[in-house]
Amino acid sequence: MRPNQAAWILTAAILMVAIGCNDNDAGTDPGGTGGTSGTPGTGGTGGVDPSLVERGKDIFRSDTFGDEALWTDTLELHTVIAAAVDPLTALAVGLKVDASVLPEGILDTADLTDPATTVALLKLDAVVGLKGTVEEIDGTDTLTSVGITCASCHSTVDNSVMPGIGNRLDGWPNRDLDPGLILSLSPALQDPATQAVLTSWGPGMYDAYWNQDGINAPQVIPPAYGLAGVDLETFTGEGPVSYWNAYVAITQMGGLGTFADARLGIDIVADPDLVTPKLEALRAYQLSLLPPPPPPGSYDEASAALGKSLFEGKAQCATCHSGPTFTDANDTLHTPEEVGLDPTLAMRGTTGMYRTTPLRGVWQHPPYFHDASAATLRDVVDHYDALLTLELTEAEKGHLVEYLRSL
Repeated sequence: MRPNQAAWILTAAILMVAIGCNDNDAGTDPGGTGGTSGTPGTGGTGGVDPSLVERGKDIFRSDTFGDEALWTDTLELHTVIAAAVDPLTALAVGLKVDASVLPEGILDTADLTDPATTVALLKLDAVVGLKGTVEEIDGTDTLTSVGITCASCHSTVDNSVMPGIGNRLDGWPNRDLDPGLILSLSPALQDPATQAVLTSWGPGMYDAYWNQDGINAPQVIPPAYGLAGVDLETFTGEGPVSYWNAYVAITQMGGLGTFADARLGIDIVADPDLVTPKLEALRAYQLSLLPPPPPPGSYDEASAALGKSLFEGKAQCATCHSGPTFTDANDTLHTPEEVGLDPTLAMRGTTGMYRTTPLRGVWQHPPYFHDASAATLRDVVDHYDALLTLELTEAEKGHLVEYLRSL
């Protein structure tokens, strides 16, 4: 294992569980295919057995696949949390609190500067994506282990109580989460080289290949909603969602399961397998998460109508962002030159190419492109206007942005 591999494995776990790729022959694919419809952030059932979707929701939110040994025994993050991570610190690094499980009035009296309050929140199972075991030792609630779930970076909250505290929004990318900074707190990851990398990423960013090639080039956390009908879920398109769920849960989260991929030189067998039997239900819930509709009044309808005509015509957007999913990803990948993006991530993956990003709910998750190089939708329009020599007017660019905001 490379010196920085443990850090990468753990960081990847925080970030990529709910996203996937596209190559059914590349490795484990117990989940198959399918699609559902439902309520954004809650998971509907569509034509899928509702009990399967509900089971998948529980797995997405609560299952650690047995990864506590990694996060507790190796990283010792339970000791860090108990000693130094008060709720305000936790919120500052992007962790979220599920207000629906909090006793009424608890925040009125809780000391948000005391790590003991964080332990109490973990005991209530209120920290999104973080599972803690709290035992009473010598009359004091003591955090004895901690693990992570899919929800840690592919869920956020609606901030209905205060920033970082509210109702869950599953599938929304947690762009506030700073996984590198969180991991940099581990006693096991204190060597200067690892610290320099982890603290360089920043909120919402992660590098999935750092352990393989030593290159530090992080990517944004993508959304995990709107996957129904999209076969290529990751930026570089390398396998179906169940393949990626298994890969992440087993090789990165430290979950106990069986996974093999000859391309990556991975052949892991676990008995018992705590991952594979759960992939079908997990996929069903993920595919039930719809993209969020734009907030009322957030875009100009007349301008958006003009933008739609441009999207389908002069601006050439629909050439690749096609069909109801707004992507040709099910049958096409694109070279970095075609899309005018930095080739680093594509070259570090297994395809050497990029997939077209689905645009449903695109208003919700700036910045854009895999490397966050476009801060706004206007930046995206400007990028393709220059790349494709579209010669769009300022008014046309504005109409396109309004249409994108409407999706």
